[in-house]
Amino acid sequence: MSVQARIEKDFVAALKAREELRVSTLRMVKTALKHREVAEGRALTDIEVIEVVRSLIKQRREAIEQYRRGGRPDLAEKEAREIEILEDYVPPPVSDAEIERVVEETIAELGARRLADMGPVMKAVMAKFAGRVVEGRRVNEIVRAKLSALET
Repeated sequence: MSVQARIEKDFVAALKAREELRVSTLRMVKTALKHREVAEGRALTDIEVIEVVRSLIKQRREAIEQYRRGGRPDLAEKEAREIEILEDYVPPPVSDAEIERVVEETIAELGARRLADMGPVMKAVMAKFAGRVVEGRRVNEIVRAKLSALET
């Protein structure tokens, strides 16, 4: 089942169960997906759906920060609960061990031996993680460390 179909199914179930927060959160997701579909002029792939959900999670995190600074813990809590609902639709983040494994494989595949090879290695590694939650900064640190070790 596609991610979008799962969102639709969960939305209907939440409506029937009268789960107000889940209904409003999933309605927001469906609206964001529809806007993206109209902008693209076609149906979205699972990877694109996940990108939209991730952007909504990021927006919620930023809102939490602002609400806390503004002295509105009640609204920050609501945003945090929305994040919990949204996280059900994105894959779990990639572990450091898996990042290291993929970086080592990619360095071997490309025959990279120095820091100057960092760009192509980063591009290949990030392509392998397409559609998954991976922090680019962390990948960069690992690639830099591995290539630095090879230079010495």
